[in-house]
Amino acid sequence: MYNLDLMAKASKIKLVAFDVDGVMTDGGMIYDQNGIQYKIFNAKDGQGIAMLSNAGLKTAIITAKESGAVLNRFKDLGMTKLYQGQKKKIEALQEMIIEFNIDASEVAYMGDDLPDIPVLQEVGLACCPNDAVNQVKEICHLVSSKCGGRGAVRELADLILRAQKLSV
Repeated sequence: MYNLDLMAKASKIKLVAFDVDGVMTDGGMIYDQNGIQYKIFNAKDGQGIAMLSNAGLKTAIITAKESGAVLNRFKDLGMTKLYQGQKKKIEALQEMIIEFNIDASEVAYMGDDLPDIPVLQEVGLACCPNDAVNQVKEICHLVSSKCGGRGAVRELADLILRAQKLSV
């Protein structure tokens, strides 16, 4: 299903990080009359993140916005690191590389839009949902067959776990 180069990159991954809007969600934004924003997350994507964590991989969220819904999702999934309000996402990546004593080649990142490009250009496994903007698709090693919030995260999780012979 996947080519050998992609499987080789996935076999080295120790940290998997995700953008939120357009990756962990479909990018839609729902606001109530009080200005409270709601997000819809995919259960299968969540199961994929939980499987990565259970297999011993570090998992992280790097997002430019602040949201209580994201904090709750992070906690529910037992993820390792959360960066909210992170306008320069590359700084979060650099911090994690130092903290976890890993190389950028051991990081997978899934993003979907222009602010994700600096991170995608640095990591060993650059990934995006099928509905990412073209500039992102052009630089990614994996363009998921699924859209953001619709299984793209799970597809990446399954790929990494399969490449590392951890499950799936």
